[in-house]
Amino acid sequence: MYKICVIEGDGIGKEVVPAALEVLKATGIDFEFIHAEAGDEVFKKRGVALPEETVEIAKECDAVLFGAAGETAADVIVKLRKILDTYANVRPVKSYRGIRCLKENIDYVIVRENTEDLYRGIEAQVADGVYTATRVITEKACRRIFKFAFELAEKRKREGKRGKVTCAHKANVLKLTDGVFKRIFYEVAEEYPDIEAEDYYIDAMNMYIITRPETFDVVVTSNLFGDILSDGAAGTVGGLGMAPSANIGDRHGLFEPVHGSAPDIAGKGIANPTATILAGVLMLRYLGEEEAANRVERALEEVLEKGLTTPDLGGSLTTFEMAREVAKRVRA
Repeated sequence: MYKICVIEGDGIGKEVVPAALEVLKATGIDFEFIHAEAGDEVFKKRGVALPEETVEIAKECDAVLFGAAGETAADVIVKLRKILDTYANVRPVKSYRGIRCLKENIDYVIVRENTEDLYRGIEAQVADGVYTATRVITEKACRRIFKFAFELAEKRKREGKRGKVTCAHKANVLKLTDGVFKRIFYEVAEEYPDIEAEDYYIDAMNMYIITRPETFDVVVTSNLFGDILSDGAAGTVGGLGMAPSANIGDRHGLFEPVHGSAPDIAGKGIANPTATILAGVLMLRYLGEEEAANRVERALEEVLEKGLTTPDLGGSLTTFEMAREVAKRVRA
């Protein structure tokens, strides 16, 4: 049995997470879903957005499935990633039939260092009207994220993918912090002679994910760059509603849709559950349940191709109706 900490969070998280759970139950795998609280509503009730008991449940479970955070995101999901030391943020970018994508053959993964950079939140007012933010890059964090990226490329190569890692940086301007980032990338690359290694400046990379996304396999970058790049990449394959995310460390895994709480549509039953269902696929792979993960992804692909979707994807189904269509095919 797998124990899964389930945090619905705010807004549409309360809709897409239960929808994804329906699909996960359809796999027949023995799950125990342990629900925990976090987010804006919890903060209003209790004065804390991420209660300690939620953290303890997350630590004790085999994985965490998270929905969405609102205004308290920095105190919830960002904090939880840090507490669980999930240093690798993994965001697949894949085109599916039935979805309007920039190209039909997009299939790569963005690996983002998840613990450092400007997101450490070290900011200060140093003089009247003058503010600073400190960028933290350590050799240790660089090495472990690059090893993760190259090992992922090895796994993908065994599955028939290209076997290439692309490093995105700005070492021509950030000569010290991104200079070490680039240097260690190529040092780690030497340990993986069967995997192709290349690098681009982040501004050029931002163009290439639009002009030639089909040429990439695994893209690795730092925290802020990765956050921006991956949201842009999602736009090439149907938008944030199609974008799942995995936060993986040596001991814990935290899985979530990339999208936010979408308060404008919360409660209407029309939120697209695809990203959360795909986050469940990533969770299944993390748990070693490859066959079940493949079943869910194939079922979702069929539903998308048939147009059995929510209105944002051109369909007419509700969140739960779409999830039930996927679950029905998972059971078949």
